[in-house]
Amino acid sequence: MGKIIQLDDALSNKIAAGEVVERPASVVKELVENAIDAGSTVIEIEAEEAGLAKIRITDNGNGIDEEDVLLAFKRHATSKIKDENDLFRIRTLGFRGEALPSVASVSKLEMKTSTGEGAGNRVVIEGGKVITFEKASSRRGTDITITDLFFNTPARLKYMKTIHTELGNITDVVNRLALAHPEVAFRLIHNERKLLQTNGNGDVQQVLASIYGMGIAKQLVPISGDSLDYKISGFASMPEVTRASRNYISTMINGRFIKNYALAKSIQEGYHTLLPIGRFPLVLLNIEMDPILVDVNVHPSKMEVRISKEAELNELITTIIKKAFKSRILIPTAYTAVKKESPKEEQTTWELDEGTPPPSQNSGLEWEPPLVTTMIQENRSGLGVAGETLSPKKSIYHVDQVEDNTSNWQSANPFSNSVVGNPMIESKEGTSFENGNGETESRVPRMYPIGQMHGTYIFAQNQDGLYLIDQHAAQERLKYEYFREKVGRVQSELQEMLVPLTFEYSTDDFVKINEYQGELEKVGVFLEEFGMNSFIVRAHPQWFPKGEESEIIEDMIEQLLAMKKVDIKKLREEAAIMMSCKASIKANRHLRNDEIQALLDDLRKASDPFTCPHGRPIIIHYSIYEMEKMFKRVM
Repeated sequence: MGKIIQLDDALSNKIAAGEVVERPASVVKELVENAIDAGSTVIEIEAEEAGLAKIRITDNGNGIDEEDVLLAFKRHATSKIKDENDLFRIRTLGFRGEALPSVASVSKLEMKTSTGEGAGNRVVIEGGKVITFEKASSRRGTDITITDLFFNTPARLKYMKTIHTELGNITDVVNRLALAHPEVAFRLIHNERKLLQTNGNGDVQQVLASIYGMGIAKQLVPISGDSLDYKISGFASMPEVTRASRNYISTMINGRFIKNYALAKSIQEGYHTLLPIGRFPLVLLNIEMDPILVDVNVHPSKMEVRISKEAELNELITTIIKKAFKSRILIPTAYTAVKKESPKEEQTTWELDEGTPPPSQNSGLEWEPPLVTTMIQENRSGLGVAGETLSPKKSIYHVDQVEDNTSNWQSANPFSNSVVGNPMIESKEGTSFENGNGETESRVPRMYPIGQMHGTYIFAQNQDGLYLIDQHAAQERLKYEYFREKVGRVQSELQEMLVPLTFEYSTDDFVKINEYQGELEKVGVFLEEFGMNSFIVRAHPQWFPKGEESEIIEDMIEQLLAMKKVDIKKLREEAAIMMSCKASIKANRHLRNDEIQALLDDLRKASDPFTCPHGRPIIIHYSIYEMEKMFKRVM
């Protein structure tokens, strides 16, 4: 007797649900994506007990025809693809026809739907079995209520996290969908408490403000660029705005939120040396491409995709982000004496117009997009807050002029010939700005040394205020740019050593070093085999820091061993960073005034003078206004 049997539909649906419906957030994602595909402009999500007790999704989309209602709960029943060719040109968020049957098989589901023509329909399904199917009066759109999720799969229910964790997952899903579709008005309610509301006017900046708060939204820089295959737009946070994980990087492809490690890495490369180690930016990246270039059918959750010409896309993303910061002043302003808003205070609050009654839970979606109480205004040049326009070039990094006292101070100041507060322009290199006389100036304003503190920090001034400079970080940046140039060009001049350096390794490391020895030669390190599992080095490039030769070569070899594959560009980069750190001024070293001035002048010539190679800030600025506020000269 044969051992193989065909599983019945109920068990098949439960297995499929295990892939598609992992937790309440999965239900929200699948049903909201269906609502977006149905052309909805308003979507309301209600949840109780983080969705384990109840999830209700209401939309004003196209609805489902009567003859399709029950068919929609069959496996692989879909209106979005007809044949194999459609599978490789997916333009919708859903397409497999698994969401509804999977959700219905592990919950108690009630759906009311109508196309707006004639009566609607109501269906009740428990554990995948149809209990009721009848006519029902219903407005245009679909209203789905899920209760007792996983009631018939207790093993899965056992692995649910805390209420706060599951609610966080739901909020994250809705946030990403709102960012991907700013043209849709979203409302998220949990236990009758409103967590998110967007107005659906298509302005993604307003969505960013409602999710992350106005303070964060004002520190985002617009990014854009394209190639023959890709068109990219979005926003990237200033280097000062960082997070401890990559969770704040949102990548969208053709309106679909996806997770892709390579794309996240290319975003981080765009911030190269601008972020501290272990910190990540807040980025929204919208990528538009021909659907044939992306395969979204590689994972049940549809969050992992396979991209054609991925290397080209990664390079484009990195270039766009680098360009966005190349022409900007990235000197952070100190806020030590000014109370900053807490995250709660930064969150945008939404209210309905006066006279508009709040919608009841049973009223569907008969509500208008609300007005924002903080007066977020639709503005093509930026995000207006209470009459203030957020320009792409305005941020906490910009050196602002102080209107009242600056002119008088400048006339009496011996440093009045320095250039500050001038409008920034983008040169071909994107690293300079122009003064009123048409002269090109550095992105770093001219500063004049006052003194030094603890042999570590330099005090400098100009008519725009006070500057604190980390002397080690400053020279680290200068040395890094010097070594980066040198490592890229292996010169014929090598410094012969009287006593060769010897390096010993284990057998497996010896074999790997031997295999990639040519890569080390590209950065000026020439190894010779010397006995069992040993190498000697007889010469090194002349520009190696004196006394550090052995340690530098050993670090280069360690980098080679740590890499899963040899990337000569990265090897050179890491070598330059390491040498710059070893060769720079250490803390607790007192400098003469002429040495300080030379360091400041050299910093103005650097290509990226705002952070050290490890991403730490070099310069902190205290504006005159901030100083006067600290001393209560202004209130």
